[in-house]
Amino acid sequence: MTFFPKTSFQPEVEEYLSRVFRNRELVTALGTEETESRYQSLLSHLSHPPAFTTVRVNTHLASVKHVKSLLFGEIQQQFKGLNVPVLEHPEIQDILLIPVIGPRRDIRRHESEVIVGAHCGYAVLRGAHVYVPGIISTSKFLKAGGLVSVYSDIEGKCKRGAKEFGGIKVFLGNGISELSRNEIFGSNGPLNGMGVRMIEPVYLSPSFDNVLSSHVFLQNLPSVVASHVLNPQPGERILDMCAAPGGKTTHLATLMHDQGEVIAMDKIANKVKKIKQNAELLQLNCIKAFCYDGTKALSVEKRGDEQEGPPFSPESFDRILLDAPCSGMGQRPNMAYSWTLKEVTSYQPLQRKLFTVAVKLLKPGGVLVYSTCTITLSENEEQVAWALETFPCLQLQPQEPHIGGEGMRGAGLSLAQLKLLQRFDPSAVTLQGMDMTTLQDSREDDLISLANKDCIGFFIAKFIKLNKP
Repeated sequence: MTFFPKTSFQPEVEEYLSRVFRNRELVTALGTEETESRYQSLLSHLSHPPAFTTVRVNTHLASVKHVKSLLFGEIQQQFKGLNVPVLEHPEIQDILLIPVIGPRRDIRRHESEVIVGAHCGYAVLRGAHVYVPGIISTSKFLKAGGLVSVYSDIEGKCKRGAKEFGGIKVFLGNGISELSRNEIFGSNGPLNGMGVRMIEPVYLSPSFDNVLSSHVFLQNLPSVVASHVLNPQPGERILDMCAAPGGKTTHLATLMHDQGEVIAMDKIANKVKKIKQNAELLQLNCIKAFCYDGTKALSVEKRGDEQEGPPFSPESFDRILLDAPCSGMGQRPNMAYSWTLKEVTSYQPLQRKLFTVAVKLLKPGGVLVYSTCTITLSENEEQVAWALETFPCLQLQPQEPHIGGEGMRGAGLSLAQLKLLQRFDPSAVTLQGMDMTTLQDSREDDLISLANKDCIGFFIAKFIKLNKP
């Protein structure tokens, strides 16, 4: 069941991915037909949102049961009494799962239109309202309070302020305009604030605008798994190398019961500010955030103990999370990926620089978790093969919880090594819609299984640094 067109790429990127997902190891193991089927399924999945909204409960402030009750009441109110369940996960006990209803095919479209940018459109498909910065174009006579149909300009070809747009656009649903066209595009128009309140989205997901903000954190399921795999303990010193916006940072601090030290780094000042804001909102005190380039975080000189920020002395962290900058091809939904091949392949060298620093900063016996939200071999399994060859002190470790599939063939890793990796592959499940009848007829175990598979594309590897002889 495909509601949106498959994700499209620049021709050179399409050719590159085609080689990756039809590599010789894969074809030999699965056969040509199965390999091709999986690749086409992946492209379909990437253009659609995941089947569940995942929220992580801030267990530092409230119990999962309490937040579940609050969230269920909020969703009933938002969905006007629709009985959409809030599910607890049996293996990841600090998350709640809300099934996404859709795609809803019977929504009548209105004459008045609002065109939004691709990123705004993707947010709408995951439950957000439309905010003014995301609006590119509106119909000529748009009035505040009027019913509008919202579309996404997935190719970025609509001109700001246009009164009509004949290019490729994807219907996202209907809403009520909060502002007139004049107010949106006038010289004194608002630069932010809500532009359209969605009332009939194609995919029905709860909005989390100002909803339980200190109690829940919107986070994709595999991102939550990565922090659990690192398994930080109270009193330890943890490094989150590329931490913004702080979802994993705050999760690590919560898992440690806010006891110990979580050092968070990012090289963009505004993003570091966001980490600090999230730590404050969630009332976590063990987080120290610094604006710093992770590739330069290793001190070449002996440091005084009084200096708490980067650069750091070698072997000064018990555990390190390297959620590396990547090509982001696992993010969903994404209908038109605009990056060039040069941009896509630019991340491997950066990831290796960060990884090298991480290994040197890690104590003997310490744990390093490497993760990305992309689907390529070069940024995932190839990096593992490189790391094991480059750093004899590293050993792959089993992961707990292990919810994703094993690693993908094609990087020369053994079957035993691939089983230790965790690759979340959206194509592992049939793309299907969810309506209320399907939801009510489904067993909870089947819904959990679907949530584990129909999520973003993601990759996790866990290493231990062996003690010196």
